[in-house]
Amino acid sequence: MKDEDNNMEFTFPACRQAGELVPIKADQLPSDEIMNDSVCKNLIREAIGMLKRSYAPYSSFHVGAALLTKTNKIYTGCNIENATFTPTNCAERTAFFKAVSEGEKDFVAIAVVGGRKGNIIDYCPPCGVCRQVMMEFCDPKKFIIILAKSEEDYCAYTLADILPLGFSAKNIEDE
Repeated sequence: MKDEDNNMEFTFPACRQAGELVPIKADQLPSDEIMNDSVCKNLIREAIGMLKRSYAPYSSFHVGAALLTKTNKIYTGCNIENATFTPTNCAERTAFFKAVSEGEKDFVAIAVVGGRKGNIIDYCPPCGVCRQVMMEFCDPKKFIIILAKSEEDYCAYTLADILPLGFSAKNIEDE
């Protein structure tokens, strides 16, 4: 896939660091996907914007997410903590649940950002529960997870890369 802004192949997993897109391996997405560098940057921008809506009075760790559907709609989410912690909801699941509650079930990518007090200093990968929710609705070989420090510093992986042995509905289908 071509990144039209820089006229270079856009492969996954890939990282953009110090303004340069650096492919990590040559597994390319199918040509019908809508992902490119500018789409990644837009999702990152939306996710960063959600940090200010995060409710994290206990951990002070703010997370924002932006989820892209196959129809080019973006659903955003932030983490919402609870004093008893178990009912806490992560930003990624908030975005997914908003989208599914609106009838969306076909997803392309999600950008995730986070840090203590909303300061992004490192990549913020999804927790195991969020990865499992992604597995419920996404093709693990095609769905992209973008972990970002900024629009110019991000890594993108497929769900299969970060959840190689994910459990899905296929595991419980009748034979």
